[in-house]
Amino acid sequence: MSHTTTCRLATCNLNQWALDFEGNLARIKESISKAKEDGARFRVGPELEIPGYGCEDHFLEGDTLRHTWECIADLLQGDWTDNILVDIGAPVMHRNVLYNCRIFMYDRKIWLIRPKMYLANDGNYRETRWFCSWEREFTVEDYYLPRSIHAITGGSKTVPFGVACIACTDTVLASETCEELFTPNAPNIWLSLNGIEIIANGSASHHNLRKLNKRIELLQSATRKGGGVYLYANQQGCDGGRLYYDGSAMVFVNGETVAQASQFSMDDVEVITAVVDLSDIRAYRLSINSRAVQGTGSVVVPRIDVPFQLTENKWIAPTPVIQPKIPDPMEEIGYGPACWLWDYLRRSKLRGYFLPLSGGADSAATAAIVGIMCQMVVHQVQVKKCLHTLQDVRAIVRNVDYIPEDAQEFAKRIFFTCYMGTKFSGEATTTRAKTLAAEIGATHRTINIDPMIAAIQQIWHDDVCKERTPKMANDGGSMDEDLALQNIQARSRMVIGYFLSQLLPWSLAEPGEQRQGGLLVLGSANVDEALRGYFTKYDCSAADLNPIGSVCKIDLRSFLMWAGNRPNGFPTLKTIAQAAPTAELGGGGQGEQTDEQDMGMTYAELSLYGKLRKLTCCGPVTMYTKLRGNVEGNWPHLTGVEIARKVRHFFWNYAINRHKMTTLTPSYHAEAYSPDDNRHDLRPFLYPNMKWQFDALEKVAKAQDDEKNAPQKKTPLGAHFC
Repeated sequence: MSHTTTCRLATCNLNQWALDFEGNLARIKESISKAKEDGARFRVGPELEIPGYGCEDHFLEGDTLRHTWECIADLLQGDWTDNILVDIGAPVMHRNVLYNCRIFMYDRKIWLIRPKMYLANDGNYRETRWFCSWEREFTVEDYYLPRSIHAITGGSKTVPFGVACIACTDTVLASETCEELFTPNAPNIWLSLNGIEIIANGSASHHNLRKLNKRIELLQSATRKGGGVYLYANQQGCDGGRLYYDGSAMVFVNGETVAQASQFSMDDVEVITAVVDLSDIRAYRLSINSRAVQGTGSVVVPRIDVPFQLTENKWIAPTPVIQPKIPDPMEEIGYGPACWLWDYLRRSKLRGYFLPLSGGADSAATAAIVGIMCQMVVHQVQVKKCLHTLQDVRAIVRNVDYIPEDAQEFAKRIFFTCYMGTKFSGEATTTRAKTLAAEIGATHRTINIDPMIAAIQQIWHDDVCKERTPKMANDGGSMDEDLALQNIQARSRMVIGYFLSQLLPWSLAEPGEQRQGGLLVLGSANVDEALRGYFTKYDCSAADLNPIGSVCKIDLRSFLMWAGNRPNGFPTLKTIAQAAPTAELGGGGQGEQTDEQDMGMTYAELSLYGKLRKLTCCGPVTMYTKLRGNVEGNWPHLTGVEIARKVRHFFWNYAINRHKMTTLTPSYHAEAYSPDDNRHDLRPFLYPNMKWQFDALEKVAKAQDDEKNAPQKKTPLGAHFC
């Protein structure tokens, strides 16, 4: 029998859910089945795919490890590992230390358990809270299998545990895990120098706006310098938290992309395969003499012999090179949060979403995302004929025979909006909210909450203080009075919003539909307003979820134009994008109060402050020096003292409002400078007056202005010749 140098390899996106062992195992099995059907001989899956990546402190529970091994036993007992080498992500305890591992299985046996060497421990990641990194580098030792596995694997009690590679009869492959790819001295460098031809990466990488291109560059670089095949697998979807894992499983050969899965999808399992010719890798490497020299002196990686042929008996044409797909950021804002909302809704088993729709940019963007979600769901059902999506839809609407006609008809059943007007509300925002809801298909109501506000004021007059009646600032009231009256408007909207979310499905249920079940309430405060604290604590920003809470205002305006112009878009969004943002809580009424005037800074400035504060770790003085050297916009025309005043104004408002971050609604994570207090931006919420910092800031700014304005000394004629 002849042998070739071509082999078919598989990687995947899996929509895993933390602690959903039954569902996770079923999706793993489906991915293996699809890989087999496509003729693949190797399959790699996402990081920690058995329990789900987002288990967090549940990783410390013995039950999580027990159920993980039960799932492994299930895979080994069936034919899932027959004629295919499978690389699965799972937590494993070795010598009473917990590791984030890859488990290689073939022919109903475990051949290697490979622990992660470098853990993710910044931004949204806290892996060192639960796991320990493998510090012994390229070594292996015996791991004693649980007794429940002995009988399944033919009595084998131990397997190699450590960083090693799998030596098949015709090639060598190995793995690295997620964060390891992003490290300066990535393991793939040493694996490649050891002659390992195929490297697999099981990842749990979350979506960030404009992040995919960085990931692609790293994956290309992993095989461009030294040749080889690189398979990247990723989780996809919301696994129970703020993050959306954005799939994009890929295969690279010698620095070129040959296969790429979707970034945003409502499919629970997506498998991609690629045929690669190992002779191409060998020829590529032989042509780089410097790589060969480094290879002769590289550290030796242990090899685990597996009696398995990865290559085909018959030559198959390799998969051609493709251009990687990198979406427009506006597509990312539209499709990422839409998929996140769908996962949350179908897994929560509630009836739909409720949104206070103000007619402004933020709530309009949130509404548009829900509208896009409805369009994607209907596409899954009608075009892709996806049965599990149809089952989810029927469970949500409480009708076992329901089939959505179109996106608007579906939105009418699961999306409810309400314009909550007061005497300060404008006709323009009222109309925009009603028109946008109709374009999406949402069930919309317009109500007047002035009686509710008046009732609260009456309580003050009747039971607290009859002698003094609080007034708005325009009517001669103090700032305290003005804020109190604005805040009761905002907080009344939160109360009525939750009231409506519990009763609207009950009141509008159609014949044959159950009346039980409430709605998830959506918030719509953007990342810049959260950073500045420009919202009322426990107003209608206090919700169950916020799909735009980590998106900046500038991007949201661009998104509104994109969503208004796209096919099947919502045209009213273009009008909303051009309107000045206003809270309509007072300040002259009828929309005269604008957000940027209230904040004392523009949204463009606020976004810049946020990036400098978080991404470049700037305090007041360092931020000032960065802005002083900024050549864009109006910054070069400002004096040092003027820039210092802006910096001080930002930090002062940031400090006095930081306490609001502790109550921030769980938001879809999209921006790296998000001030989310839960895990991404860990800082105190009670700040001092920062006098020392502000004094230093003013001193530096004044000194630089004095130096700039000082008369220049004249250079004596001919001095430059000395």
